[in-house]
Amino acid sequence: MMVRNVELDDAGALCAIYNHYIEHTIITFEEQPLHVETFARRIRETTARYPWLVLEDDGIVVGYAYASEWKSRSAFRYTVESSIYLHPQAPRRKGYGRKLYGRLLSSLARQGYHRVIAAVTQPNDASMGLHECLGFTPAGYFHEVGYKFQRWIDVAYLELDLETGLRTGTNR
Repeated sequence: MMVRNVELDDAGALCAIYNHYIEHTIITFEEQPLHVETFARRIRETTARYPWLVLEDDGIVVGYAYASEWKSRSAFRYTVESSIYLHPQAPRRKGYGRKLYGRLLSSLARQGYHRVIAAVTQPNDASMGLHECLGFTPAGYFHEVGYKFQRWIDVAYLELDLETGLRTGTNR
């Protein structure tokens, strides 16, 4: 298992993972599959400021995680939003999410970010469990804020103080 920085050449594999979630799940609120060029542009724009990591196992991309702007006002500059996506056929409970996300959180702390916000569509027990095991705590819950697949979807917000999380070792 290897975690590394994203490269533009990863766009095709990562876009395929993300498009699965667009087309088959409520995990993302996007509704139309993306073109690889659009995904590559997102990688370029995101990595100009924030970390984006890829997880490989035996040379195969099994997931990615990245941070992005949470809010555009300057006072929010030390807070980021995090996202993680694993290949839909990646075996579960192998530690992929924990390793990948843990590395992202450590990178964010080293870069001087203070707080990480995660938005998790509901229900999503796997994502909630991952965030909780890494030290995220509930920060809010919004009812019926998304509409996809002819139904209303709730979103739970979680937060992590990177200083506290690193000190206690919850996000390594």
